[in-house]
Amino acid sequence: MKQKLFQGKIKIISQHRISKDYFRIILNSPQIARLSNPGQFIEIKVTDSLDPFLRIPFSIHKVRAQRFEVLYKIVGRGTEILSSRSPGEYLDVIGPLGNGFSIFDSCFSILVAGGIGVAPLFFLAQRLREYDTRGGGNIIVLIGAKTKREILCKKEFADLALNVKISTDDGSAGFKGKITELLRHVLPGMPAAYDRAVIYACGPRAMLKEIGVISKQFRIPTQASLDEYMACGMGVCLGCIIKTNDGYKRVCRDGPVFDLATIIQ
Repeated sequence: MKQKLFQGKIKIISQHRISKDYFRIILNSPQIARLSNPGQFIEIKVTDSLDPFLRIPFSIHKVRAQRFEVLYKIVGRGTEILSSRSPGEYLDVIGPLGNGFSIFDSCFSILVAGGIGVAPLFFLAQRLREYDTRGGGNIIVLIGAKTKREILCKKEFADLALNVKISTDDGSAGFKGKITELLRHVLPGMPAAYDRAVIYACGPRAMLKEIGVISKQFRIPTQASLDEYMACGMGVCLGCIIKTNDGYKRVCRDGPVFDLATIIQ
């Protein structure tokens, strides 16, 4: 079945700097808000000029009524331009794109976010919370960053009544060490059988590689959202190819969410 898409101008409702290089932008689009599933993304043309020429992909971070949010980090010229755009202006947007996370009833869900990897996982947490019958008891969220200043969305996850644990490389907040070390620390104490657990992850490629080792060891299926640069977002340019057990796949068209066990890293 052909994926339903919206393409057009969308009004910026608000934009806020949440820390040094991180921003949250709220956009008004009843169509995208209605059609989106956790793990999908949009492509934004940050200016009406040809500079920069290519659109930029962003995960859908949060959906509320007729609006949706994007959480992003300034990493180059395009995102720097986006951070300068003001409420009331319009952006040219295509979405929702890609294939998102699969949600299973009655499973113990472990969300593992490294840095800006929290972006797609919050929308997932919103949806999981709707299905959870234990008031958040079936969901645990692990958020990792280099330092306390870079921890994102801790309060937002906690406001969903979820069990949130933090790790920082320098020990300035929560568990001292990598987020993968915290995952290894948490898994043995899980209150559910491993065959009823699912790991959802998003973060740097090195983090996902280690989570792949851990999930294989504990025999826990893992879905991972890959953070790749997707120039066209529709599988045409072939700029986001990865190698899997089923051959080469396009992250934008076949993902960005994949069964982590199928990815050859």
